[in-house]
Formats: sequence, C-alpha cells, structure tokens
Amino acid sequence: MSHLHTGSCLCGAVKFELEGEFKKFFLCHCSRCRKTSGTAHCANLFAPGATLTWLSGEDRLRFYRLENTNFARTFCSVCGSNVPTDAKTRGLVVVPAGCLDTEVDITPQAHIFMDSRANWDEKLNEITCFDQLPPVGLFYKAVKRLAASNKVLSSFAKHKRIRR
Repeated sequence: MSHLHTGSCLCGAVKFELEGEFKKFFLCHCSRCRKTSGTAHCANLFAPGATLTWLSGEDRLRFYRLENTNFARTFCSVCGSNVPTDAKTRGLVVVPAGCLDTEVDITPQAHIFMDSRANWDEKLNEITCFDQLPPVGLFYKAVKRLAASNKVLSSFAKHKRIRR
C-alpha cells in the first residue's frame, strides 16, 4: 500500500513529497526540540524507508546538526520553517507534522523527554482554549490585571492606553 504525502514551509518556497508510511509519531519535549520550535514540543513523524522528493526550493534548504549528537534539523532559509530531514544513515525520514499539507492516519503515540519539559508546560491541558485569536477585549483585560502588579506590563498598558 502506497502512502503519499505533500508538504511545504510557511512561505511556500520549499515544497516536498514523501512516499512512505509513518510508523511513529512522538511529541518531543527535550530542550533541543523546544529551542528549534520555540514551543513546548516538536511533533515529529518517523517514516522508515520513505522516499523524500523536493518539488521546489531545494536550494533554500539549510541543515543543522548539533555536534556530537544525532540531533539535526532541516529548515527553509527564507522563513525558518522546519521541514523533513532525510536521515539516510538511519534509514528514515523525520517529518515535522506541522509542515504537512496532507492529513495523516496516525495520532501521536507518546510524549517523550517529559523530564526535560519546560516548567510552564505542566498544566497546559487546564488552560482556556479558543478556536481562534481571543477577542481583543479579553486580551487587554488580562494585560490590565497583570499591569496592576508589574511595572513592565504597567508601561505596556499605558502605551496601549489601558486604564487601571
């Protein structure tokens, strides 16, 4: 059975096609993944034996490997988006789930490196969720509350003409 996926970077300069099946899907909370993503974790799919074809933008790709480790990232030099890394020596392609333009038939199987997660990541499932950006009024009410107890935010509130 053939599995064909397509994806791209944020600016659209890099586009790719992947033929192969995703066997693993991990949410990695290690400090390296947090630093490269700027978020709580990376969502990586692993496709052993897959074939990765760059449809456009191969000249815009940059590759980074952390010395003396297996940690590596491929990214668009224009927008910085993580894109697949073809780990030929390991016989697999690692795909950041967020760069896919097609749906996948696998869900995350595990959170990994939880002992490395950020201290603010412990209760994310308990905070308010919005389908989109929250109404501006809610944002400024939160800033106003915080401004009352923090001088830095207080100057932000004054700049934005928020009254205390």
